Amino acid sequence: MTNTQREERPERPAESDGTAHLFRALGRQLKFLRERAGMNQRELASLVHCGEDLVSAIERGVRTPQVDFLASADRALDTGGFLSVAAEEVREALARARTRHPGWFRDYARMEAEAVALHNYSNQAVPGLLQTEGYARALFARRRPLLDEETIEKRVTDRLARQRIFEQWPLPTFSFVLEEVVLQRPIGGPAVHADQLKKLLHVGGMRNVELQVLPTATEEHPNLDGAFTLLTPKGRKEVAYTEVQGHARLITDPDEVRVVSERHGIMRAQALTPRESLTLIEKMWRDR
Repeated sequence: MTNTQREERPERPAESDGTAHLFRALGRQLKFLRERAGMNQRELASLVHCGEDLVSAIERGVRTPQVDFLASADRALDTGGFLSVAAEEVREALARARTRHPGWFRDYARMEAEAVALHNYSNQAVPGLLQTEGYARALFARRRPLLDEETIEKRVTDRLARQRIFEQWPLPTFSFVLEEVVLQRPIGGPAVHADQLKKLLHVGGMRNVELQVLPTATEEHPNLDGAFTLLTPKGRKEVAYTEVQGHARLITDPDEVRVVSERHGIMRAQALTPRESLTLIEKMWRDR
């Protein structure tokens, strides 16, 4: 693969096989078993040591249930091993997901999932790794040309599934620089906007995440070429990834990566500090 290779946007994961159907079916089964046990989502979440929103997302089939979650839920709901057996299907589904992308995206998807460090700059929308379900669905629903409902649901599922990177151990290092206008744009309406701001506060408070806002009033800007992601795969050198108008590019040339990295460093220096950024986001959330 050359450093300048560009291809059309690939078919999204879960659109090419039955993986999405598996996760939706498993979610319905989890809901049935939970209700049979007389528990609500909050009670189950407490027993398996996760958030209520995660239980809800798994039951709706928009988050990939991790093997550890299924094992814990199996014990909490006393299913006699039913959910633990399902974990093997999940392992196989995730293995298929790693091999069904076109070559250039397969490399990026694998590196993102195994990254020890990831740094992102976004100037149009909240990056996919930080999006709520409602925000992601609103984006896909308004994309042109219009997508059918089934495709929208599949793409939302894929986007949320990528967020399991935050659950890995050892914890990767993350930094995000968001243009202030990204936070001001109420994509999906007031309720979705409020939930998205709240999620940013939650993720920005994680000890391995630094989230910074670049004020619109900033008079100088080192990068007007669009959004990008810098990531460091385990045991490998840093690479950069860009995606513009349906064309993606994985940048591996050291000199090109250095330019992107320099721009990112300058923007971080110009942006509000992480503490100032979270204070601003909290104010926007309270004043919405």
